[in-house]
Amino acid sequence: MYKVTKEIHFSYGHRLLNYDGKCRLLHGHNAKVEIELTANALDQRGMVMDFVEVKQRLQKWIDATWDHKMLLNKADPVLSHLQADKESIITIDRNPTAEVLAQMIFDYAKAQGFPVSEVRFWETPTSFATYRG
Repeated sequence: MYKVTKEIHFSYGHRLLNYDGKCRLLHGHNAKVEIELTANALDQRGMVMDFVEVKQRLQKWIDATWDHKMLLNKADPVLSHLQADKESIITIDRNPTAEVLAQMIFDYAKAQGFPVSEVRFWETPTSFATYRG
């Protein structure tokens, strides 16, 4: 089994509903995402997948979709205020936790045909969540 991992960095904001800690407040993170791809055999170039292709397709999607955006639960009561101020917001059906965001990246990569086996989503330099399909 061959494995390669591509690291992608981006910044985002969020907050968590039904949470008693500091993350109930609007705040931001500099995230690091590690996307692990696996294959039983290498392609004709001797690769699992070209790192450039991963960057061009997955980083482009993350940058366009989440970078410097506020990621919020669609039920968040602050949503209407931020929309009125024309803030850049992405809404999702659940709390935008590291676990949920890791799964969303995994699902997108899989749907795009990447041989993804694991996504690690680093919310801080010392805390990450992992999703394996």
